[in-house]
Amino acid sequence: MSTIIAPNPAEAVAGIADGATVLMGGFGNAGQAHELIDALLASGARDLTVVSNNAGQGDAGLALLIKERRVAKIICSFPRQSDSWHFDEAYRAGQIELELVPQGNLAERLRAAGAGIGAFFTPTGYGTPLAAGKEVREIHGRHYVLEYPLRGDVALIKALAADGAGNLTYRKTARNFGPVMAAAADRTIVQVEEVLPTGSLDPENVITPGLFVDTLTVVRTASGEAARKEGRLTV
Repeated sequence: MSTIIAPNPAEAVAGIADGATVLMGGFGNAGQAHELIDALLASGARDLTVVSNNAGQGDAGLALLIKERRVAKIICSFPRQSDSWHFDEAYRAGQIELELVPQGNLAERLRAAGAGIGAFFTPTGYGTPLAAGKEVREIHGRHYVLEYPLRGDVALIKALAADGAGNLTYRKTARNFGPVMAAAADRTIVQVEEVLPTGSLDPENVITPGLFVDTLTVVRTASGEAARKEGRLTV
């Protein structure tokens, strides 16, 4: 199936159902697809399970979804920080469920989903409350916890540029969870600064193949302008 280029974020996220599991790229604000998340909020979708590195910051992006009580459960590594007040309020009120996952385990569970791995053993979390109720095995004298893949109905990610075939390249640390989430979702929606002619991206710089990308939409941002000044985008 070829990649669809949507004219705007609202059309890109159309059809995301209530109760969907949504993978959201980003490490803090770096690489978070704010405009796609804003469009998801405007769409009215609710009772979402969100998988993200953290639980939103300030009053933008994921934090707004939580503020409006659209998120029923969040699976993340860093739910609390100085500006996570919307998550704090919802959690203390019993209005959002939290599954806390160590960051390495979060990344590996997503990667396992994209790679077709049934489960894996990791030492991270052994002997802590995070391992409660999970299978534990001793291997070569060390204890490991069994973890399962983490797959999403939809992934919302941000990349620097795409070509017409949906191949993606990222800008610096904004890459973070984007590649593993793109592979771990049934439907991947990406906001980019530019859609370039097919074949114009250096194959060595293609991080996410178009095979994993279903929908693209162009959103110009300040980080993209910086990339243009660096000569990393052809306009």
